[in-house]
Amino acid sequence: MKQTSKTALCGMTAAISVALMFLASWIPFLTYALPAVTGAFIILITIEIDKKWAFATYLVTSVLSLLIVPNKEVAMLLACFFGYYPILKSIFESKLPRILEFIIKVLLFDITMVLSYIVMIKFMGISFDDVYRLGKFAVPILLMLGTATFLMYDLALTRLISLYLIKWQKRFRKLFK
Repeated sequence: MKQTSKTALCGMTAAISVALMFLASWIPFLTYALPAVTGAFIILITIEIDKKWAFATYLVTSVLSLLIVPNKEVAMLLACFFGYYPILKSIFESKLPRILEFIIKVLLFDITMVLSYIVMIKFMGISFDDVYRLGKFAVPILLMLGTATFLMYDLALTRLISLYLIKWQKRFRKLFK
């Protein structure tokens, strides 16, 4: 792929990603889905170009989202986890034994989510009061549900990658020679 094609693909990916992040301001129930979908776009860059370009696209998308997207929670979720996770997923799955890969993925998700919500509560004014009203076990239960959802997301990414490689990659490469 030519340098101009790489730049164009990364720029389009970042632009579409930031536009998707804006949707969370108008459709609040997509607060968790949109960073996950946006992160999935990084897979395309990781596969078709390389991890360095994918990381640069993640950085641009994250910074722009944090600066201009009104819903800071959705921007933080992208910046703190979903934006770079597809890049790490490719590294973990190519270099680690399956059980170690699984443990690292789950620990990475859990630690990142806890830390990002601490930052959002302490420094960004995002309220977590509703959760505390549910009782003392609300946070661990939410974390377990989040982990289960993350594992489904990881499986969905794996299947999306397989589908792309089998069905769409040849067509895509014709567009970006």
